[in-house]
Amino acid sequence: MSVSRTRSDHRCRVCMVLALVLLAIVLGLGLGIGLKHRHEKHESDTTSSTPPASLPTLQPQPVSNSVLLNGINGQPSSQTRTYNFNISEAMGAPDGFLRKMLVVNGLYPGPTIEANQGDRLVINVQNNLPNATSIHWHGLFQNGTNFYDGSAGITECGIPPGRSLTYNFTFGEFSGTTWWQDSTTAVSTQYTDGITGALIVHPSTTPSGFPSWDEELMVQMADWYHDMSEDLLAQYFSPFGIQGTQGNEPVADAGTLNGLGQYFAAGSGGSYSNFTLERGKTYRIRLVNSGSFASIRFSVDSHPLTLIEADGTLLKPTIVSGVTIAVAQRYSVLLHANVTANANATYWMRAAVQDDMFTYIQPGQNLDIRGVIRYTDASSPTGLPGDLSSPDPGPGIDNALDVDGTTPLIPFTVDPAPNVTRFVPVSFAFERGNDGSFLGYMNTTSWSPLPNNTTLLETLDNPTEYSVSGVMIALGDQLMVVEDSIQVLDLRVDNLDDGDHPFHLHGHRPWIMGTGAGRYVGQAIDDPNPLRRDTVLIPAYSYMVLRFVTDNPGLWAFHCHLAWHMAAGLVMQINSLPSKTAQLDVPEPVISYCAVLSS
Repeated sequence: MSVSRTRSDHRCRVCMVLALVLLAIVLGLGLGIGLKHRHEKHESDTTSSTPPASLPTLQPQPVSNSVLLNGINGQPSSQTRTYNFNISEAMGAPDGFLRKMLVVNGLYPGPTIEANQGDRLVINVQNNLPNATSIHWHGLFQNGTNFYDGSAGITECGIPPGRSLTYNFTFGEFSGTTWWQDSTTAVSTQYTDGITGALIVHPSTTPSGFPSWDEELMVQMADWYHDMSEDLLAQYFSPFGIQGTQGNEPVADAGTLNGLGQYFAAGSGGSYSNFTLERGKTYRIRLVNSGSFASIRFSVDSHPLTLIEADGTLLKPTIVSGVTIAVAQRYSVLLHANVTANANATYWMRAAVQDDMFTYIQPGQNLDIRGVIRYTDASSPTGLPGDLSSPDPGPGIDNALDVDGTTPLIPFTVDPAPNVTRFVPVSFAFERGNDGSFLGYMNTTSWSPLPNNTTLLETLDNPTEYSVSGVMIALGDQLMVVEDSIQVLDLRVDNLDDGDHPFHLHGHRPWIMGTGAGRYVGQAIDDPNPLRRDTVLIPAYSYMVLRFVTDNPGLWAFHCHLAWHMAAGLVMQINSLPSKTAQLDVPEPVISYCAVLSS
């Protein structure tokens, strides 16, 4: 399929593609090597990289990253909590395979941030990478601080190498389980290489009748690659694609659970993240999929789980056997430590990386990632639950629901959506343009960042051009919905692709008004208690209607959260209240760093 127009000025990626074509021709002529479509693994995946002598090694995970300080819940509000992030390169083997990584404070995942709803966060970020970077605080509303949203190319150009930036913001109405990540995905995929971490915001109040628990645990899961993401991205955008098919997304080698996984084809085989639980207590386990491409199913052998949260929205408690989490989504489950099924009082946690989106076979791949839950009365303080080949025994009860991104979930507190006042139809698909590139398109536009600028600064410099309400395509590839008054807006999204896509809306927590097979053609959407969440899974060849209020000034990305698809252009923007945005006091470094990066 081809688009209706050629976009020769679209992006530097096209230049890269042409360069790769010429390189392939030269190599083919000079060395007599033909290009073949074969199912084979690139050589860098089968042997460990030689560690550069100058790079430090990955540091062990501190207990504070996964055993939460729930005691801050109830502390006096309006505290300022300060964190210092040092972003750098390191050599590490999270799953037993040694590779170069990008880390924060020497850790993968990086430091867990924990705060109360009324607090202020001050995060000093030092960039010691050779490239620019930025941090996006996933799901936070950033009302009044759009310039700290951390979206490279939209709200900031990024932090130049050797420079620092202080993010300083409050939470407003936000509370719940979320995470932070590098957000330079328009030009790279740095978070794939390790720049992620958890962010927990305890609410000021909890509704009456909501379940209680004794302790809190954090579980961060991700698919894991053995190549640097920039190399995988180059292959993804090459005219020959990966495994000989243009558009094949890179397939993971393994996965991690709290920064640890198991890869048996090479290296040490990895190790296991573990928790020790006190029998009789109830634990809230907060779950995040901070990966790049694959959904991940979480379960605990012989333990039913009680689902109570999705992306910060409290849910009517539901007994489940497991939860399949799309990229960037979050859940909370309760685990009651009262099971006696195993005589050794030790049980597998399972993070099963899902392969439904994979288009080729990755030799040596291990998708069965595990951790260990051990009771305090376990027979061994270090023993494993059993054989690694053991099948999942299930939750130990009958008729438990298995939840994924398409399961209808009921909010604990009724929160009806306001009546719609505006709507915008949006469709997305992958297409091959007339220039040969294979990219993602939203309403026929494939997004690319402005060179040495952001759309936030562009709209501030040219306010009259971006103040008229409606849908516009600015500067060639900036698809933008502009609304300069407070309206209730419906995004009527049609997925014309053959794969499922997790879409994330920055700065908002929209209501899911309706979803179903095919295109949206006026189907009834009248849910009296719709779920609100900031990351939604839109199934293949299906529609979804998302409703939100345009009361948050700034430029807000709406994008597929699969890392490769963001880089391929599945991004559009909501330009809310540009007249109010013009009054924002943008910090000087956010402005000046664009010039620094252009020099």
